[in-house]
Amino acid sequence: MITGQLAPDTGAVRLNGLVVNELSRERLYDMRRDIGMLFQQGALLTDYDVFETVAFPLREHTDLPERLIRQVVLTKLHAFGLRGAARLLPSELSGGMGRRVALARAIVMDPKLLIYDEPLAGLDPISQGVVLRLIRQMNDALGITSIVVSHDVEQTATVTDRSFLLSGGRVVASGSPSNFAQTVRNLCSSLFAAWPMVLYRSTTRQMTTAASYCRASKNDSLNSRSLSHAT
Repeated sequence: MITGQLAPDTGAVRLNGLVVNELSRERLYDMRRDIGMLFQQGALLTDYDVFETVAFPLREHTDLPERLIRQVVLTKLHAFGLRGAARLLPSELSGGMGRRVALARAIVMDPKLLIYDEPLAGLDPISQGVVLRLIRQMNDALGITSIVVSHDVEQTATVTDRSFLLSGGRVVASGSPSNFAQTVRNLCSSLFAAWPMVLYRSTTRQMTTAASYCRASKNDSLNSRSLSHAT
């Protein structure tokens, strides 16, 4: 909805003073030039090497000379420790490297807003730490706004300024990282207090499954299917 790919059923989506869902096609494309997007699986172009992948937005949206495009791309790759990988294909990259290439492409146009869709998905713990540090460093160094969508509450809380928990299309909890985790725990406690047998009968593995239902608000109740999964 922020990028205008979907329109809300009701209400409006506003970005930088613009009502996104009321923009014409031409103005929507102009607005998107100020937005960078990191897709969940990177979405690298399989037949383009790393250099051409990062250069792609510049070739599509600008009239920069080749010399300047090369300078900009190599600068971005260097910032992510990828200058030596410029001529590698996506199939030759590790998961962490591929995610960094996608990040370099997302910021090559110097966007004002950067959106991350599950940036930690499929990465090992070391690569997750690298990506999280890059998110925080880029946000601070470039002075941009970052929106991180993730199921990993604890990890993302280490780099965010404010967190929101969504359930059933509503915000059920929000706050700064310092108090957000406790807010989530309180929601879980309220949920489990209403269903003591979930706690009593669950094994460690089943408790992990049951904990996934802690996204529910205090007024939500587990349906029979959810309860059968949790107990």
